[in-house]
Amino acid sequence: SLTERDPKDGAITPRLATAWEKVDDKTWRFTLRQGVKFHDGAPFDAKAVVTAMDRTMKQTALGCENKTKSFGDVKLEARAVADHVVEIFADKPVPILPTQMGVIGITGPNTPVDRLVLDPVGTGPYVFGNWVTGQEINIKRNPDYWGTKPVADGARYLWRTESSVRAAMIKVGEADIAPSIAAQDANDPKTDSSYINSETASLRIDNNIPPLNDKRVRLALNHAFDREKVRGTILPKDILHATQIVVPNIAGHNHELDKQVRAYDPVKAKQLLAEAKADGVPVDKEIVLIGRPHGYPNAGEVMEAMLQMYKGVGLNVVLRNMEQAEWQESLNKPFKEGRPPTLLQAFHDNNNGDPVFSVFNKYACGGLQATLCDPKLDELVAKASAQSGAERVKSWQEIMRVIYEDQ
Repeated sequence: SLTERDPKDGAITPRLATAWEKVDDKTWRFTLRQGVKFHDGAPFDAKAVVTAMDRTMKQTALGCENKTKSFGDVKLEARAVADHVVEIFADKPVPILPTQMGVIGITGPNTPVDRLVLDPVGTGPYVFGNWVTGQEINIKRNPDYWGTKPVADGARYLWRTESSVRAAMIKVGEADIAPSIAAQDANDPKTDSSYINSETASLRIDNNIPPLNDKRVRLALNHAFDREKVRGTILPKDILHATQIVVPNIAGHNHELDKQVRAYDPVKAKQLLAEAKADGVPVDKEIVLIGRPHGYPNAGEVMEAMLQMYKGVGLNVVLRNMEQAEWQESLNKPFKEGRPPTLLQAFHDNNNGDPVFSVFNKYACGGLQATLCDPKLDELVAKASAQSGAERVKSWQEIMRVIYEDQ
């Protein structure tokens, strides 16, 4: 990528770009690093950046999630103005483009622009070796890397579905690092550690379909779920209860909402459902709870717990577990016509420093994964996306409040 976010303090630092400046509200100029070559020997220059940007931003058949997640409906175009200077133009103001460019990988100019590839070419510290489908990926050290030389000669990535198997691989020395270990398997303090990552787990509520289009039913879903019951049992004791889609170290997170975690209150949930039913809301209608058991350790068990809690307050909920490909079809637009009211087990990580990477995609009318469509919210999102500094942070915090409290 051209830029990189420092995980310690969120600062935007140079990567393939050494400097950048704002030309006007819709244009940024990036000075590129010289003396860099792609893994196949092609030179890294402004023309290569233009080719890579066109591939990511204009080839809709490739379906790049980063394009939607990072830029929403903003259209970008890159132009070479010198061998190692590129200007990026947008059709709307882009006040944090240097931040956003940290998620766009610059692929080699010989990469086909009209199809996905299984042998990626970049400029990074490791070169792609081979991919044995369903088994492993191997990478090796790039001897011509422009930056600090990596310590390891290479790496071998293996896929093991079961948490217990991954944990056992560490114990017997078959693997050096294994992430996503379930609470029951992380039982060796010499090797196991818990940490807060950038991922938020949630249920996406199909806001437009009865009975989920009634706010009282959506509140009942919150009060019917005992968050504390899963802490230290199904999930690690160190989990944080989420009130919004971005984690606390993202500028724009509304910390006041964290004081308003909705308490487990089945009596309140039943009361809300009774009020909705009295007003003609079809609260007895079957609601489909879509789970993806391998989304994170014990994700399936969390769905089983939710199912029982929702049934406990009288909701007519059925659980349908899906593998990733089928689940992905339910995640992204176009959604199926005539679908039942749906709650989708969802996962989202934002480690890129700004809510713009999350909110448009998840909540705006034009968002790829949004079931919510509120023109007033869209106006707030457009306003925040065009701002910078303290004003931008304040606007995002208000948007988080609107989603949590009003919606």
